[in-house]
Amino acid sequence: MRVHIATDHAGLELSAHLIQHLGAKGYEMVDHGPKEYDPEDDYPAFCINAALAVVADQAAGVDALGIVLGGSGNGEQIAANKVKGIRAALAWNLATAKLAREHNDANVVAVGGRQHTVEEATEIIEAFLAEPFSNAERHVRRIGKIATYEATSEVVA
Repeated sequence: MRVHIATDHAGLELSAHLIQHLGAKGYEMVDHGPKEYDPEDDYPAFCINAALAVVADQAAGVDALGIVLGGSGNGEQIAANKVKGIRAALAWNLATAKLAREHNDANVVAVGGRQHTVEEATEIIEAFLAEPFSNAERHVRRIGKIATYEATSEVVA
């Protein structure tokens, strides 16, 4: 699986750890930045570029997901979710990580690097990457309604 990763300055150390750790586990890691620590960096471009790459890979039939990191993960999730076709979920424990994939077919996980130890964050992200989408009819239907709104601005009841 290809994994696109992006961060802000607050998640830079966690990002470096994940690139090494997940790469050693066989994931193809693609780093969308930043490349160096800058406490004044602006994360939206990094996260949007990672999200765009996830959408492009998935459209091409590549098995791909994304990771966006920050101090809380909130802004990074918001930025990623501005990309059409992205369902980015903020995960703060194993249950939210697994449910994001199982019920929502989330294709990007957001994690707050300042909210967890490296070990906790790694475990959350590994759970997200490993969990399959259930394909349950109710979840497919709900995701379809979100996609319809995204494409047409029509709210389907």
